[in-house]
Amino acid sequence: MASSAGADFDLFRTTEEHDMLREAVRSLAEAKIAPFAAEVDEQGRFPHEALEALQGSDLHAVHVPEEFGGAGADALATVIVIEEVARVCASSSLIPAVNKLGSLPVQLSGSPELKAKYLGALARGEGMFSYCLSEPDAGSDAAGMKTRAVRDGDFWVLNGVKRWITNAGVSEFYTVMAVTDPEKRSKGISAFVVEKGDVGVTFGAPEKKLGIKGSPTREVYLDNVRIPADRMIGEEGTGFATAMKTLDHTRVTIAAQAIGIAQGALDYAAGYVKERKQFGRPIGDFQGVQFMLADMAMKLEAARQLTYAAAARSQRVSHGGAHEDLTFFGAAAKCFASDAAMEITTDAVQLLGGYGYTRDYPLERMMRDAKITQIYEGTNQIQRIVMARNLP
Repeated sequence: MASSAGADFDLFRTTEEHDMLREAVRSLAEAKIAPFAAEVDEQGRFPHEALEALQGSDLHAVHVPEEFGGAGADALATVIVIEEVARVCASSSLIPAVNKLGSLPVQLSGSPELKAKYLGALARGEGMFSYCLSEPDAGSDAAGMKTRAVRDGDFWVLNGVKRWITNAGVSEFYTVMAVTDPEKRSKGISAFVVEKGDVGVTFGAPEKKLGIKGSPTREVYLDNVRIPADRMIGEEGTGFATAMKTLDHTRVTIAAQAIGIAQGALDYAAGYVKERKQFGRPIGDFQGVQFMLADMAMKLEAARQLTYAAAARSQRVSHGGAHEDLTFFGAAAKCFASDAAMEITTDAVQLLGGYGYTRDYPLERMMRDAKITQIYEGTNQIQRIVMARNLP
């Protein structure tokens, strides 16, 4: 497990191409996404400007392999894209992040035909992809889901409710986990691709949330949704295993989102303390403030290094390599980075004092946005259970 990590220390070293990508995404984000971030949050509207900008630069789903028309970016490049977008707008960063989450089951386990159809559509910008695992009574205990899929000739008929679905109603495609054999618990769960336009698919009202207000979170209702049998992802009964493998990879992207939010908060606070004067000099000259900034930067860099190390393992596994510690590293990166982001954004608000507490400045938004990274794709309490179970 983690004790073997030393042999792979160089796997997450960024290349010149990664550095160029970061510069390009940062420029795009600052020019075309950042100007709308506050408005998106205030109005609770989807960031269409971000989607257009990301699709225009082929950054909306960089993980899709080249053979399906995608950019074929490695896991670290995907992390960098999400990180740089989250630095200015967490809601917008959920476009590339959730596109990967929703489509990765197809990429990992889908038939060649399913991959060509849906990964190709995603790469071409014909629709976003969402991931439907959680239910009203099945959150951390995802294996306790009740959504059913019943075979009917050459079709499957799905019935149930999925809750906390990111970008629901905006996405065109949905990976849905459903029970096909109630007697087998997790081994009786299968995965399917459901389309927004399928008869019987409807959505609940958008949730009223603390943060990431520009990314709609809604229930997905499945009422006798009849889909072709070839839309099953992988073999019957393998859906839960695919879902867990997916999360091993995509928890790394949540870590990326967390460090992006934290970087944005640190950058803003560091600039502010150089300008804000009290007692005749910039508050950044005071040792107490300097210690706070040092701790923030230290935690952020530790989180980034852990996230990049996890991304390296994700890349190895994606290419058939043996990295049995991905489960540990994915959980550790997500947990550590999100905890760090919550601490860093809270301290950033503190550094601005009363100004930090107002909506005239972006830090209170960043603090609110950071909180969800400790919760979704498995709460940090669940991450600690995952890590403990994957110790040697």
